[in-house]
Amino acid sequence: MRKPIVAGNWKMNKTRAEAAALVAGIKAEVGSINAVETVVCVPFTDLDLVAQAVKGSILGLGAQNVHWAEKGAFTGEISAAMLKELGVTYVIIGHSERRQYFGETDATVNQRAKAALVAGLKPIVCVGETLMEREAGQTTQVVERQARVGLAGLQGADWDKLVIAYEPVWAIGTGKTATTAQAQEVHAFIRKLLGELAGTETAAKIRIQYGGSMKPENAKELMSQPDIDGGLIGGASLEAGSFAAIVRGAVR
Repeated sequence: MRKPIVAGNWKMNKTRAEAAALVAGIKAEVGSINAVETVVCVPFTDLDLVAQAVKGSILGLGAQNVHWAEKGAFTGEISAAMLKELGVTYVIIGHSERRQYFGETDATVNQRAKAALVAGLKPIVCVGETLMEREAGQTTQVVERQARVGLAGLQGADWDKLVIAYEPVWAIGTGKTATTAQAQEVHAFIRKLLGELAGTETAAKIRIQYGGSMKPENAKELMSQPDIDGGLIGGASLEAGSFAAIVRGAVR
């Protein structure tokens, strides 16, 4: 049975003082829930502080992006080795906002994922369609392209470290949410596709999160579906109580 994973994506929010208060609140709320893997993906400026705060707890630490090069003339970028040194375990790769605002492509997602794996990090690779693509009936084509290119070249144990996040772009920060049936349908499609890429047995072990405006009110229903193994949580992760409610909703 796959252990659910709920990851909070704080995006560009929380000063160091605010981060310290939030992670303390999350620890108090969910620090004893072992049935769910709980991760906080924080801004680069908060990583060292939060790394110390989660030490010895069940909380995992994630970053929100990583560069594919080991080092070099890439102003403003952070390497996988730098993240690893700070105690980071997970890293979000290919989030829709990175694709939309910063020119990320399926090919660069692939490069970043491979770099993360080489460094011993666990990539949370995001896939998902825009509203225009969904209305055009292109959801599966878009998701398949993103997955095939973004995961190209992964081998053996790489798959064991991988998490996929399905994030319908039209449901992020809009208040809209895919219906439970819509979300499960795409998650099942992704798992079938992973079976083609990595083998059915391996695909059955890979966790697939839902990342489209999951909230305490809909979390339990969404995560009760057979192929939804947790959530990549945006706005609701910025308050300890709402994030904790989602984590509790993931307990099976």
